[in-house]
Amino acid sequence: MVDMEPAFSDLSCSPDALDEYALYSLVRRETRDADEQAACLRDWDQTYEQLSPGQFEGRFMEVWFRCIQLFRETVNQSVYEKGLMRAGERAFGVPVAMKGQGYFCGRPILPDAIMTIHDGGELDFHAPEHFDLVALSVPTDVLTRYASEIEHRDVEKELQGVAVIQGDKAAVDAFRGFLVTVLESVSRTPSMLQYPAMQKGLEQALLSSVMKAVGRADDARPAASPTTRHAIVSRAQDYMREHVEDPLTVEDLCRFLKVSRRTLQYSFQEVLQLNPVSYLRAMRLNGVHRALKSADPQRNSVQDIAARWGFWHLSHFANDYRRMFGVLPSETLRRTAHSARLT
Repeated sequence: MVDMEPAFSDLSCSPDALDEYALYSLVRRETRDADEQAACLRDWDQTYEQLSPGQFEGRFMEVWFRCIQLFRETVNQSVYEKGLMRAGERAFGVPVAMKGQGYFCGRPILPDAIMTIHDGGELDFHAPEHFDLVALSVPTDVLTRYASEIEHRDVEKELQGVAVIQGDKAAVDAFRGFLVTVLESVSRTPSMLQYPAMQKGLEQALLSSVMKAVGRADDARPAASPTTRHAIVSRAQDYMREHVEDPLTVEDLCRFLKVSRRTLQYSFQEVLQLNPVSYLRAMRLNGVHRALKSADPQRNSVQDIAARWGFWHLSHFANDYRRMFGVLPSETLRRTAHSARLT
């Protein structure tokens, strides 16, 4: 990790205050764990569940100035992301690269889609393997004031109920390219942000790029609604989390959801590229993984923690765990013990 300047999330986000001190931060990180990746995004309350098997590799870069948060994150494994974004902000994200189908708030994601979420909104995102995202988060009042005064638009009204914008390809390409260019430029020369005039000019350019990318309300396509299959998966996920320690079966899910086995299977395959049984196993494995990382090795054993998450066949569990995370569960617990001794 490289921190070019201290973070300032605990300081006033008044533009005047930031003009006086020209505060900024640049963070770069490489991660080997989905939980580490989820924790990178400052002030977002997130949980990542790794869905595809293999050693996790992630990268993250964030620039923060004048309460503008610009970031890029890349993951090599498929992950399901759930949580809440920062209150009082609106975020826009666009894929740089992706392998397979993604879903955001119930809507399928295409390469030229812009995802948006606002003001404490709930994050519900399936990122496919080798997903690369660049995103911008801005205070809602800053964006609405800019849109009103400069563009004469009510942008929050335009975006009401919209989670995915399938915009003009050229506009989306320009938006994506500009965000990537800004990140790369600041990464090479972070000291440029020490000047208030530079921060103000860059803020205005980013706000302008947002307005061009999202288009006008009267030019927009009808907002897509969450798909029926996503609604089924979402309800199934909630039920699984509430009964994660129970020996759930596909039949239990079908009865609760009042859908056929085939409908349930197709829904999970479309939205998460997994069958229901594989998803439940992945969710439990992620739970064990988190529990092992926070366990007291003197008081907890792999067997106890695995049993708590419904794994009774230890050899099968160990093989599934190693396939998912690239290490044995005992290695994760030993690393916890080693970290505890170092501190």
